[in-house]
Amino acid sequence: MKTQIPAPIIALIAKHMSQVKTHADLDSMFMYADAPGDPPEGSKPVKCQDWLRRTNVESSTPLAVLGKLIEEEMETPDDHHSQLFGSPPGSLSRETFQRKTKEVLERYDLVYRIGGKVQSAVGMKGATKSLSDLIKGRELISIDMEFERAIDNTNTEPREACSAACNILESLFKIMIDEEKLDKPAKQDLKNLWKPVAEYLNFDPKRIEDNDLRKILSGMHSIVDGVGALRTHASSAHGAGKQIYKLEPRHARLAIHSAHTLAMFVLESWDKRKDPGF
Repeated sequence: MKTQIPAPIIALIAKHMSQVKTHADLDSMFMYADAPGDPPEGSKPVKCQDWLRRTNVESSTPLAVLGKLIEEEMETPDDHHSQLFGSPPGSLSRETFQRKTKEVLERYDLVYRIGGKVQSAVGMKGATKSLSDLIKGRELISIDMEFERAIDNTNTEPREACSAACNILESLFKIMIDEEKLDKPAKQDLKNLWKPVAEYLNFDPKRIEDNDLRKILSGMHSIVDGVGALRTHASSAHGAGKQIYKLEPRHARLAIHSAHTLAMFVLESWDKRKDPGF
């Protein structure tokens, strides 16, 4: 289910933008943000309200539109003219708009991120530990949330989402190699990092008698190959080459969910090896 732009945010934007922007500015901003349809008729406050309400109804990703719409106001400090002469009468300063927007978003479990992104903040509040700390502490729920953050980006940034999923696996494998003093591969890519981890955890399909489990373990090796290759060839991590993959959100979700399943099994198998009674 898509998350709609909260009504208080619509009211706040309509009030602020209508006082600091011209009609032409508003048209340009909404078009840049991919708001659906032509500019509504009416005054500037009415135009803002109607366009945002239409976005909630017609757009498949209203929060993506919202993020781009407020990007400039959220990331640019008050300009020199405003500092010298103040804001238009009755309007909010840019600093005040930024603060109020963040406060309203927080009430709806949303957060603004640099780059024009408004996303769910569920599971992010109070997150002070790094991914490395989460892995070392075997905090599976928090690691789940790291994958959820990747999922949040699949519709708008599938390439970056795939890159994030690969990064989580790489971090996991590097930490295990360090803690267990395994042989470090000369090349620190996902496929080579996986080899000592798989060997340490006895993930060699040839050693498994059960044919069904053997097939699943073989699939794990394919996941590592696929996620690593997808990141290299199609994600943003290494830049775009001459051939651009047409990576769609469904492809990104497949990669992320596969990486998540593998990461959880590796962590549980790691604990099982260290403590057979686990």
